[in-house]
Amino acid sequence: MEAAQIEAPGKARVIDSAKPVAGSDDVLIEVAAAGICGTDLHIFRGEYEAIYPLIPGHEFSGTVAAIGENVTRYKVGDRVTADPNIPCGRCPACQRNEPNQCEKLAAIGVTRNGGFAQYVTAPEGNVFSIGDLSFAQAALIEPLACVVWGLKRVQVQPGDSVLIFGAGPMGCLLLQAIKHSGATTIVITDSVPWRLEQAAALGATDTVLADSHQTERLKALVPAGYNVVVDATGLPRVVEQTFSYARARGKVWLFGVCPPGATATFIPYDIFRKDLTIIGSFAVNRTFQESIALIQSGAVQVEPLISHRLPLSRFVEGMELAERDPKRMKVQFTISGQ
Repeated sequence: MEAAQIEAPGKARVIDSAKPVAGSDDVLIEVAAAGICGTDLHIFRGEYEAIYPLIPGHEFSGTVAAIGENVTRYKVGDRVTADPNIPCGRCPACQRNEPNQCEKLAAIGVTRNGGFAQYVTAPEGNVFSIGDLSFAQAALIEPLACVVWGLKRVQVQPGDSVLIFGAGPMGCLLLQAIKHSGATTIVITDSVPWRLEQAAALGATDTVLADSHQTERLKALVPAGYNVVVDATGLPRVVEQTFSYARARGKVWLFGVCPPGATATFIPYDIFRKDLTIIGSFAVNRTFQESIALIQSGAVQVEPLISHRLPLSRFVEGMELAERDPKRMKVQFTISGQ
């Protein structure tokens, strides 16, 4: 089968790989669509824990091609996606119902081969029906599920004011889900004007270009400070700015993935004096069903976030687009042609 493989940090190519076989408890999925995540870029650059060589890809959807002998919930031809995170179910974190913090967490596309291939396997318990969603829409269920898990931790309140740094695909998913949670003021800032136009069309109440006047504009919009400030960039220099925009008893949500080992500087006294809460949110945590419901209901629009569709044979080009194209949002590969 055709598959995209990262052989080592900075080195990738499309290969002819053996078709995987479904184990007794697994579902074999013929992949129709798969999207590039920031994590895939980190893996490509060697900035994330991964096992090489690796077929990456953890945002995907497709059709059931085969099932293991113990699988009962799915049949060949079903349209599905899969939660890539596979907890052990036995460690103390799993026993505390914290599967995303599993001590032996495995992940499709990170610790085992993923969805940038014609076929991928997933445990039955990780597979979800996508109903009548398009395969392109369904390939965005996983990133939205990450947003939903963070929202459960942050608990945006009705009437809240929220500031989001970063208007890329994740920032635009965040703004829509936050708006659906009841926030009435949602300001988003980015250095790319085109992305801000997308964010405005998706419901941002105000957009601010990240230039030399950014600070005064952001503070003028909500002078008392924002109830919630979200980093969706993963840039330490941006994270450092977030604290100054939070109001007293506000929350700072670190959603973006900063490189492991990177540091950011803040003033501890400000955290103390303003009663600030700092919240991180990692991956998904049994939040696929909520994500599916948000897309199916129309509360969150994902189609406008897909800026590029490429065949898998152009994998390296797709990674370059996702890294550098000024008008990139979500870059997806159309794989099976279904």
